[in-house]
Amino acid sequence: MLKGLYIWGVIGLLGLTACIAQNDSSARIAVATNFLETGQKLEAAFEADTDYEIDLVSGSTGQLYTQIINGAPYDVFLSADTARVTKLMEGGHGVKGTQFTYAEGQIVVFGSQSPEADLKRGNFKSLAIANPDLAPYGLAAKQALMSLDLYKALAPKLIYGQNVGQAYGFVATGNAELGIAALSQMNQTADIFWTIPQRYHGGVFQDGLLLSSGSDNKSASAFLNYLKMPKAKGIIKAAGYKVDPL
Repeated sequence: MLKGLYIWGVIGLLGLTACIAQNDSSARIAVATNFLETGQKLEAAFEADTDYEIDLVSGSTGQLYTQIINGAPYDVFLSADTARVTKLMEGGHGVKGTQFTYAEGQIVVFGSQSPEADLKRGNFKSLAIANPDLAPYGLAAKQALMSLDLYKALAPKLIYGQNVGQAYGFVATGNAELGIAALSQMNQTADIFWTIPQRYHGGVFQDGLLLSSGSDNKSASAFLNYLKMPKAKGIIKAAGYKVDPL
C-alpha cells in the first residue's frame, strides 16, 4: 500500500489516479500533514481491528482541498480545519451528515532552551511557520504573533513551509532557529517547547468528511466510524490533540 505518501501539489494527479485502483475493502485517505504520524497509528489499529485497509496521502490542507475539487481520487478527507471541509460540502464534494470534528490541535514554539522568552525578545535570525494561506496551523501561528504584538517586528524573520511538517523540518535541519508547529509533532522528540495559550489564536478544529467519491466505499465509512470510537480517540489524545470526552 502507499504508506505515508506525500503529495505537495496537484502535479501528477492523473498519474495517482491511474496507479491506485478502487476497491471496496480499501480506501484512500487524504490527511493533513500535521496528522500523518497519528494517522499512521490509527491506520495500523484500524487494519488490525477490521477486515478493511486504507492508504494515507498527505499534504497541506490547502493543497489537498485543491486536489479534491480538481477530481483527486480520495474517499475521505481529514482536514486540519473546518472551513475547507464546509466548503467541500457546500460545493457538493461531500456526503451529507458525515462532517465531524475528530481532533483539536494546539500550537507550540520550539527550537531553543527558552522558546517563550526568545520569541518575545526576538533575539533570533529566523522563525519557521507554515504558510498561513495553505495550512491552518500556519494561520494559527500568524494569529498568535499578531495577538502577542510580535508579527510586525518578526515578519522579516519568517520562513514559510508549505505545511506544518515542513516548518518543523526547517528547525530540525538548522535552517531556522525557532519554529511554531503542532504540539503533536513534539511527542516523538526531546524538544523543549512552549504551548501558546489558545486565547492568542483561533481554535484549530480538524474536521473529517466522507467525500462523494467514497460514498459507496465501505472501508471509508468504517474508518470514519472508527475515529469516533474510544480506542481511536485514545490514540488521538495521546498524540497531543484535544478530543471529545471518551
